[in-house]
Amino acid sequence: RSFRRPCIQSGGGGGTDHSTAAALVDANTQHGGKRGSLLERRPAKQKPVLSKEEEERLIKMVQESYYYQGATTNIHPLLSSLVCYTHPVKFSGFDVAEQNNLHFHMSSFSESTGLNLIKQCAPEWVNYNKRQLSRIYPKGARVDSSNFLPQIFWNAGCQMAALNFQTPDVCIQLNQGKFEYNDQCGYLLKPDFMRRPDRTFDPFSESPVDGVIAAHCSVRIISGQFLCERKAGTYVEVEMYGLPTDTIRKEHRSRLVPANSLFPVYNEEPFVFRKVILPELAVLRFAVYDDSGKQLGQRILPLDGLQSGYRHISLRTENNQPLTLPSLFVHLQLKTYVPDELSGLVDALADPKAYLSAQEKREEALQQMCVDELEELLAPVGPDSGGRTTTAKSSSTNFDGNASIRRVAAQNGGCSTNLASSTQINSLDSGRLISNQSPSMCGKDSSQSNVVITSGGSTPRTTIPLTADGYSTTTIDGKFQVKNIEVTELRKEKVFLKLQKRISKDKEEMRRRHQKMRENVLKSQQSSVEKLVGNSSTTTNILTTKLSLKRRNHPNNASTDAGESNKIRHISLGNRISDPVQMGGDSLIRSLIQNQTDEWSTLIKRIEIEQFEQRKLHTKEEYELLRRILTERQKQQQLALKSRFEMENRELKQAQTKKSMEDIRAVQQDKVIKTKAERDRRIKELNERNLKLFMEERKRLATRCRRHEDQLEKKHSEQLESLEKESVRALELEEMSHRETLLASQPQCIV
Repeated sequence: RSFRRPCIQSGGGGGTDHSTAAALVDANTQHGGKRGSLLERRPAKQKPVLSKEEEERLIKMVQESYYYQGATTNIHPLLSSLVCYTHPVKFSGFDVAEQNNLHFHMSSFSESTGLNLIKQCAPEWVNYNKRQLSRIYPKGARVDSSNFLPQIFWNAGCQMAALNFQTPDVCIQLNQGKFEYNDQCGYLLKPDFMRRPDRTFDPFSESPVDGVIAAHCSVRIISGQFLCERKAGTYVEVEMYGLPTDTIRKEHRSRLVPANSLFPVYNEEPFVFRKVILPELAVLRFAVYDDSGKQLGQRILPLDGLQSGYRHISLRTENNQPLTLPSLFVHLQLKTYVPDELSGLVDALADPKAYLSAQEKREEALQQMCVDELEELLAPVGPDSGGRTTTAKSSSTNFDGNASIRRVAAQNGGCSTNLASSTQINSLDSGRLISNQSPSMCGKDSSQSNVVITSGGSTPRTTIPLTADGYSTTTIDGKFQVKNIEVTELRKEKVFLKLQKRISKDKEEMRRRHQKMRENVLKSQQSSVEKLVGNSSTTTNILTTKLSLKRRNHPNNASTDAGESNKIRHISLGNRISDPVQMGGDSLIRSLIQNQTDEWSTLIKRIEIEQFEQRKLHTKEEYELLRRILTERQKQQQLALKSRFEMENRELKQAQTKKSMEDIRAVQQDKVIKTKAERDRRIKELNERNLKLFMEERKRLATRCRRHEDQLEKKHSEQLESLEKESVRALELEEMSHRETLLASQPQCIV
C-alpha cells in the first residue's frame, strides 16, 4: 500500500490534504471530461508541496489508519508431520533454556558472543547444545569476508556455523573437508559423550575423556606426484585441528625439494602427533606449497576415518574441487596412546618372547656382575670358637649358578636375578625406573639408589624411593602416633603435687582443730564430773580400804577379788574412785553421764561429717585439676600432631617440587624432542600429570592426618570419660565409707 502526495492548484490557492488530491485524481479517471478540465488547468510539471505540519499530520493519519493483516495458510497435517521445523528465539540464558526444555527452540550467536560463552561457561554450552540448536554467524567487523575457525564451535557442540563461501581460506576448507566425509549431505553425528545427558564434557580438557581412548598418530611424507605443471620447489605441511590441546599448526613441515614438482621425494622423518585426546573431533590437513608460498593443493581428512599403512592422498583445490593427478604418498601409523612410563610394559605385552629373551640376557649379565661378590661371600670367614677355620663348601658342593646368586641376593638384599621387577613403573616419574645396580652396589640396599632413564637417553638421575601409595618410605604412620596419657603420670605433675601439699595442710589444720575441740569438751566434762563426785570421795576411800584388807587376808581367792572389784566401775581422771552402785541412786550423776555421752557422740559425729565434706571437696578439686591437666596434655598432643602433619606436608611439597624440576630438566635435555612447541607441550602435559598426581598425594596425606586426628579425638574423649567415671567412683566410695561410719557409730563418752 502506498500513497501519493497532493498537488497545488493554480490561482494561489492553499494546499489540500492527501485525501482531496486522491479524490480529484480518482474523479478525473472515472468521469473524464468534466473532472479532466479541472486538472488540465494545472500548470505542467508542478510538484505538490506540503508544509511541515501537514506532512506530520498526514503521516500520523496514515499510521493510525494502517493495519497489517498477516497472511495465514493452512498446511496439511501430513505435510506438517513430515517437516522438522525450528523456532528461532532470543537467547535468555542457560538456566532459562533448561527450565523451558523446548527442543525446537534455536538461538543465534555472533562470533564474539560465542567466544565469550566458550571462555566463561563451556560445559554449560555443551549441555545446552545437547538439547537445542545453535548457529554461529561471523561478527560484523569482518568486512573483508574473512571467516572464523568453525572447529572452535564444533568442539562446543554447535550444530551450524555460517561462513563466507566467497573466501576460500583454511576455515572454509576445513568446513568442506569435514562434511566431505558424508558426501556434503545430511549431517554428521556428534560423539556419544556430547549427546548423552549423563555425561559432562569440557572442550578445554587436557586429559582423556572417560570412555574415550586417546590416539597416537604418526605421518611420514614420502613423496608427491604431479604437484604442479611448472618447474618449482615444493614442500608439505601437516596440521591437525581438534580440541585446543590437540590442535597443532605451523609445526610439521617437510624440507623444500627444489625444482621438482613432478615427482618430489621428501622422505622425511615421521611427523608425530603423540597424544590426541579426542580422535572423533580431530582432522588432519595436508597442504602443498611451492617455493613462493602459493598453495598448490590441500586435503582435509577426519582422523577417525583413517587406517594405518601406505596411502595415496589425492589433493583438492582451495574450493575443495578434486584435482586429477596431484597426490601425496604417505605412511600413516595410528595406534593407542601409551604414556612413556608404561611403554616398556606395553612392549612386553605386545611381544612376550622378545621381552623374555631380553630378560634372559639381562640375567646372564647380572650373573657375571655378581660373580665377584659371590666369591667374596664364599671365601674363608675366619676361625671359630674352637680355633678351626670356617670355609665355604664350594669345593665339595655342586650348586646351580642361578640358585647361588639368588641366595647371595637374598643375603645382601640388594641384587635380584629376576629382572622383571627391575623395570618398575613409578607413578611419580615420566621415565622408566630401573632398580638394577652396578657391581659395586650389589651389597647395598637397592632402595638407596634408584636410577631414572628417560626416553630421550638423558643423564641418569636419582629419585626418592617411594612406597606403593606414592609416599616416601620415611613417611610412616609411626610419625603420627601419640603416647597414651596415664592418670599416674598426671599425678606427678608439679601443679598436682602442689595441690596435694595444700590438701595435706588443710587436713592437718582440721585435725588440730578437732583435737582442740575434743580437749575442750573433755576438760569441760571432767570439771563437771569432779564437782558432782567431790562429795562422795570419803565413801569411796572406805570401800577402797576394805578391798585392800580383803586382798591381804585372802591372797589366793581370786573370785572374791573379782566380786569386790565389780563394785568399782571406773576411776575418774582426777584419780578418784567412784562406785557405780552408790552413784546409781544419784539421779544427777546418771543425768550428767547421759548428757556427756550425747555431747561426746554429737561431737564425734560432727567431726566425721566435717572430715567427709573436706575429703569430698578435696576429691573434687583433685579430679578437676586432673581434668584440666589432661585437657592441656590433649591440646599439646593435637598441636604436636598438627605440627607433624605440617612438617610432613612441607617435606612432601619439597620432594614434589624437586621431582617436578627434575622432570622438566629431563624433558629439556631430551634430544629426541626437536621443536620448541613439542617441548613446551611435553612440559605442559608433564606439569598437568604431576599436578594431578601431587594433588592425589596431598589428599592422601590429608586423609591420613584426618584419620589420625579423628582417632586422637576419640582417644581423648575416652580418656575424659574414664577420668570422669573414676571421679564419680571416688566420690561414691567416700559417701559409702561415710555412711558406713555413721551406721557403725555408737554412743560413747570418756570418763
